[in-house]
Amino acid sequence: MMISTVLVATVTNHYCSNHVSGVMISDELSFQFSGFGGGFLMYDFSGRHDIVSFIKEVHAQGLYACLRIGPFIQSECGLPFWLHDIPGIVFRSDNEPFKVYMQNFTAKIVSMMKSENLYASQGGPIILSQIENEYGTVQKAYGQEGLAYVQWAAHMAEGLQTGVPWVMCKQNNAPDRMINSCNGKKCGQTFVGPNSPDKPAIWTENWTTRYRVYGEDAPVRSAEDIAFHVTLFIAAKKGSFVNYYMTMIFLLRPDFALQYHGGTNFGRTASAFVTTSYYDQAPLDEYGLIRQPKWGHLKELHAALKLCSTPLLSGVKVNLYLGPQQQAYIFNAVSGECAAFLINNDTINAASVPFRNASYDLPPMSISILPDCKNVSTQYTTRTMGRGEVLDAADMWQEFTEAIPNFDSTSTKSETLMEQMNTTKDSSDYLWYTSRFQLESSDTQAILEVSSLGHALHAFVNGQTVGSAHGSRKNPRFKFERRVSLSKGINYVSILSVMVGMPFLRPVSQFCLIRAFLERRAAGLRTVKIRDKQDNYDLTNYSWGYQIGLQGETLHIYTELGSSQVQWKTFSNAGNPLTWYKVDAPPGDAPVALNLASMGKGEAWVNGQSIGRYWPSYRSLNGSAQTWYNVPRSFLKPTGNLLVLLEENGGNPLQISLDTASISQVCGHVTASHMAPVSSWIEHHHRAKNPSKVSGRRPKVLLACPSKSKISRISFASYGTPLGNCTSSLALGTCHSQNSRTVVEEACLGKMKCSIAVSDRRFGGDPCPTEPKSLMVVAECQ
Repeated sequence: MMISTVLVATVTNHYCSNHVSGVMISDELSFQFSGFGGGFLMYDFSGRHDIVSFIKEVHAQGLYACLRIGPFIQSECGLPFWLHDIPGIVFRSDNEPFKVYMQNFTAKIVSMMKSENLYASQGGPIILSQIENEYGTVQKAYGQEGLAYVQWAAHMAEGLQTGVPWVMCKQNNAPDRMINSCNGKKCGQTFVGPNSPDKPAIWTENWTTRYRVYGEDAPVRSAEDIAFHVTLFIAAKKGSFVNYYMTMIFLLRPDFALQYHGGTNFGRTASAFVTTSYYDQAPLDEYGLIRQPKWGHLKELHAALKLCSTPLLSGVKVNLYLGPQQQAYIFNAVSGECAAFLINNDTINAASVPFRNASYDLPPMSISILPDCKNVSTQYTTRTMGRGEVLDAADMWQEFTEAIPNFDSTSTKSETLMEQMNTTKDSSDYLWYTSRFQLESSDTQAILEVSSLGHALHAFVNGQTVGSAHGSRKNPRFKFERRVSLSKGINYVSILSVMVGMPFLRPVSQFCLIRAFLERRAAGLRTVKIRDKQDNYDLTNYSWGYQIGLQGETLHIYTELGSSQVQWKTFSNAGNPLTWYKVDAPPGDAPVALNLASMGKGEAWVNGQSIGRYWPSYRSLNGSAQTWYNVPRSFLKPTGNLLVLLEENGGNPLQISLDTASISQVCGHVTASHMAPVSSWIEHHHRAKNPSKVSGRRPKVLLACPSKSKISRISFASYGTPLGNCTSSLALGTCHSQNSRTVVEEACLGKMKCSIAVSDRRFGGDPCPTEPKSLMVVAECQ
């Protein structure tokens, strides 16, 4: 079971009292086990897996839940490997063995929820459930058995009688009573719509970014792009539910949800080549810190949409074309209220369009929400990692180096190369392949050739390091070739094959249907050959010995108890591969990030709990995919914290630091032509014909530091024509009010949050009457 959600904030509906509104928490659940044997399955619902306590807390906070049972999940560890060993099983098909285990799991979760009265039909918070996950992207690979499976899954789920609707995402042929939904970035354009008129249009995963992959640059999606497609989905598709991947807030109806929070793939839960940090570019990052401008921009969007809730919920929709790439969606309520969405689909050019006796300027690729929403002010935050304690004293560290096994020391033997996952059963990322062969004379110019199905390897000949190699997310297969020195007589080859997560599932095409069948995936060594000056040796079908995992893993030396099972040595700085390092980590109470930029590849544990794999040495042109690793405060103790790292490639632990994640800087930029923050319209909404002209409501720069910190310094302030923006260097323009810094400091210093109206009067007069003006402020948080 995986809980991939975090509490965000409470949203209340001021204008639609006959419709429920609030925050929705979305849980994705997959198979998880604590043991499997003798035909019995044991589930683990302890600790962070305690889904019942989590849903109860959701209820206690007055929130709602969407329970996405799956049980298959795309990128988060998939299905447990023990299912692979069930005789005759075919995953996610009309296959009796798979259906038995899937039904047992689903029924188990539903039973747990029912027994605690957690469904909305019982007075609980769960108002939606989901079965399966994006099956429509692979269904064609299964033919008629895929269609039968979809029908069976729907019938099975409905038969559990939860009393709330069920969802199937990316399943356009979802059976009756199953709501088909969209996943993606542009569901306002790509969603075909509900497959029945009595089903709502819902967007179960709006990808605010994408998961990051080792060796690739970070995917970036702007706040403006997200807001555009959310608004388009609501206006064009009559959308009622949008889930920002990964925590939901619904605004207009019980089934309108939005998702916000990044996460962390602790332990070995990340799929192949996916970083430990997961969706860190979400409006709330993996540390729970606000990421601007996404947070603020979307908050304004949601407030604007809520002002339109009555015509959206009960109005009649009309589509009007305003130009070749411009159109309007208008919702007219019986009460006379109207909401209009003016859309410019031109990605390059702005457009001026007539609408109801007025002209509106539409920026490229934009949607203007009328009557009140025209533009949104901008705020940026800068997350920094405050340099904490640097663990640079050699006497702080101890090390333990793994022994390199050879053929004679292994207990498992085979006459061929064994597939890795079938051998390890996903109990470890590591599998040793060892063999031996005899030469009549020494050779210092021999070549070792290895072909691997993935994901990485470290090679040793006669106990000496030869080299390493790895594949990539797009192509996990790779070849390794190194010059080696061989001795006369018996030579030993030891190769450590490494997986970096279980295989993920890609959408299938007519040319590659096989990728749908996860139970057929393979990893590990495929061929091993030696070329020397006299002959070629194909070791592929020689006798091979195997060792699953590393000695340190077997002994759990990353725990207090297991640590005493081996003889640790003082730090040597030798940089040997396959070395464990341990140190006592310092205490603290801020979000902690372990800076592993100096390390190569491996895994880290804090007080026996894995904080995930690390791989800073695998770089793209713009650097490492991840260097800071989240250490939840719940993992730490007041004193005596044990930090253990398994380093595969060498690395330098003396440059590791325990840093603190914080928002150190906030920046706001608002022009005089911006509208006031949408939240300020609420009090005037019902008593003003044109809320944008209500006295006292002006555009404002809004600055906010995180909790427990205050604005300590104003590093830049200019009312006039400042140059630059919040993401680049700033400078004073030709027009600048000399009162800028004084006004801003009086309003903001020593406060957690502040607002400054953008007006000539606020700054003691107009510094340049003929120029359009704006206010730019950069503040430091401490």
